[in-house]
Amino acid sequence: MPFEPDVLLFIMKIIFIDIILGGDNAIVIALACRKLPEKQRNKAILIGTGLAVLVRISLTAIIVSLLSIPYLLFIGGIFLIMIAFRLITSKEEKHHITAGPSLFGAVRTIVIADVVMGLDNMLAIAGAARGHIGYIAIGLIISVPIIIWGSKLILTAMEKLPILIYGGGAVLVYTASEMILSEPKLEHVVALLPHAAHLLPVILILLVIFCGWMFNRKSTGFTTGR
Repeated sequence: MPFEPDVLLFIMKIIFIDIILGGDNAIVIALACRKLPEKQRNKAILIGTGLAVLVRISLTAIIVSLLSIPYLLFIGGIFLIMIAFRLITSKEEKHHITAGPSLFGAVRTIVIADVVMGLDNMLAIAGAARGHIGYIAIGLIISVPIIIWGSKLILTAMEKLPILIYGGGAVLVYTASEMILSEPKLEHVVALLPHAAHLLPVILILLVIFCGWMFNRKSTGFTTGR
């Protein structure tokens, strides 16, 4: 089978998006297992993470099939831009997760919380993969263990190097622009703008990053001014 650079690009994009958006999911897993003995804790993480990956692949596949509905690619792209802005501007979030008293309870909490909190990941990945379920599966199988076992390192890196957050937001906005430009109902509009495919991603990325930077700067100013 000949090597295709596009395949690697798709998979790398999926891994990057899931890692950038998955930090909170790792925290939830840690919270759900914190009351279990160490042996059961590791087992709960492995079983819960494995089930969460399978459920997430299935739900992402459903989202991919739904993207054929008219204007859903456009709506999904707009929603993804909002997710990117939230990623860039969000502060520390509080998680109200009850620690599972048993192995089953912890696994159940991990799976449910991962699905609820992973909807933005699923939408972003569905848009990035352009319908290739195999790429989605490979990307998630690689990225989820990285998130779970390297969550502290990932979160610390994003705190120390805010540019990683902006880079993640840029990837999400680029994916959103691809979804918008791929909307079949907007083909005639895109056809009238020959440079739209090149200009729209750049304009959206610069706009979201600039607005996010201004928001963060203003928010920090208010905080330090108290």
